[in-house]
Amino acid sequence: MLHQHTPMKSDYDRIASAIAYIQTNVTAQPTLDDVARHVHLSPYHFQRLFTRWAGTTPKRFLQVLTLELGKKLLTQSGSLLQVTDTLGLSSASRLHDHFVQLEAVTPGEFRSKGEGLLIQHGVEETPFGLLFVAQTPRGICRAAFIDDKAESAAQLELLQKSWPLASYQRSADAASTVAAIMTDLPAKTPAQPLPLHISGTNFQLAVWRALLRIPSGSAVSYGDIAMQIDAPKAVRAVGTAVGANPVALLIPCHRVIQQSGALGGYRWGLQRKVAIQAWERL
Repeated sequence: MLHQHTPMKSDYDRIASAIAYIQTNVTAQPTLDDVARHVHLSPYHFQRLFTRWAGTTPKRFLQVLTLELGKKLLTQSGSLLQVTDTLGLSSASRLHDHFVQLEAVTPGEFRSKGEGLLIQHGVEETPFGLLFVAQTPRGICRAAFIDDKAESAAQLELLQKSWPLASYQRSADAASTVAAIMTDLPAKTPAQPLPLHISGTNFQLAVWRALLRIPSGSAVSYGDIAMQIDAPKAVRAVGTAVGANPVALLIPCHRVIQQSGALGGYRWGLQRKVAIQAWERL
């Protein structure tokens, strides 16, 4: 028996499950009824939920969840990486990448281990699940998707290992504001660049800055990133640096896919990567 939408599962959980089902059965081109049945909703309620979440119909969404999309994105993105002046000129309402400013942790800050530093943190719901956000007075230092609020404790422990002498304070308002800007819910553009305050090796920082130059709705390969940072033989190391990205969405590691056009991995789950990529394209 199909059930109407209930709060037992989050909207993202249902959509992620639907995406996974479509991916597994893509050659069979599942119908609306097939996918709705899989997530235990009537076709009517599933269509309404999906459209509210994605801003489009399941049929249109299915069209962007293919290997061909990946190949097309790679083809389209080659010249875009070389023309960074085009960033931010799209009429789309998504957050433009030139509003993100990456500031590396200084050697002095690293040595101090966060002494005298206040880090605010919180958890907020987004279209792609719960998002843990932490920020220093200089900017966002961590943003990570979590499956439940219990995982926020694990994220906080990771922060405390990096900044053992810092003070920590929960701030629901700060998390809410950052999540709204990151996911454009409601659509808004910050008046000033959104700063990131993160720590990494010189190589990692170079990779993360290259990621910021990939326009929304586009994708590049790991090899493209290696070429961009003048390290064409360091494709494997680029993959490692992409996987170590400490700030989900704002540093768009979800826009890096395999040379073949396959989406590859994602530290916060492949279904989430598919959802974000498709969301940016719609």
